[in-house]
Amino acid sequence: MVGNLPVAGTAIVARDAADGFDVLLIRRPDRGSFAGAWVFPGGMVEPADVRPGASEIDTAARAAVRETSEEVALITAGLTVLSQWTPPPEAPKRVRTWFFLCSDMRGTVTPAPDEVADWQWVRPIDALAQHARGEIELFPPTWVTLHLLAGMERIADAVAAASDPEHFQTHMLQRAGSRTFVWAGDREHPTGGTGTHRLETATRPWTYVRTAAQALR
Repeated sequence: MVGNLPVAGTAIVARDAADGFDVLLIRRPDRGSFAGAWVFPGGMVEPADVRPGASEIDTAARAAVRETSEEVALITAGLTVLSQWTPPPEAPKRVRTWFFLCSDMRGTVTPAPDEVADWQWVRPIDALAQHARGEIELFPPTWVTLHLLAGMERIADAVAAASDPEHFQTHMLQRAGSRTFVWAGDREHPTGGTGTHRLETATRPWTYVRTAAQALR
């Protein structure tokens, strides 16, 4: 536990490809957290990850490295923090999670059978297409991260864009059986805002909308 919520670290492991770059996605077993969903490797901070005086980001990065090794046998280094995600109050399990980009890795993907039901190297845009067709399940943080990465041509571009990590404090709107997830800057986020920053999930493909705040008159 760091601060007022448990903390986790997630590793977005990327590798160069002929037409851009791939990221590693794993499918969780049909039980436990994120049952059946495709996610990036990662998990909760454990006591072994904590160092005296270390920041929360450093602690989460150690958790991401350890979990990636345990789950898929890849040794990762040189992580770049991309974002932080805080679930909405309605979430059954609330964990503050740091997402890290990683292109420095060694080893061959060897999935841990009790934690990984399937895996794939995939371009971010292709993963979104799989989700749109109903072939895979994604949670909003993974979907939005893939959406942001899909606009990058190279891993270096993604690393450069991560120079100012964004904090996604999620607020959920439920209407007529559909869910809309909103973040800072959106007019319906509890922190206030006059723009739009949300993920619409009523139908597939999901739609991410982000506009600048409206000028005050």
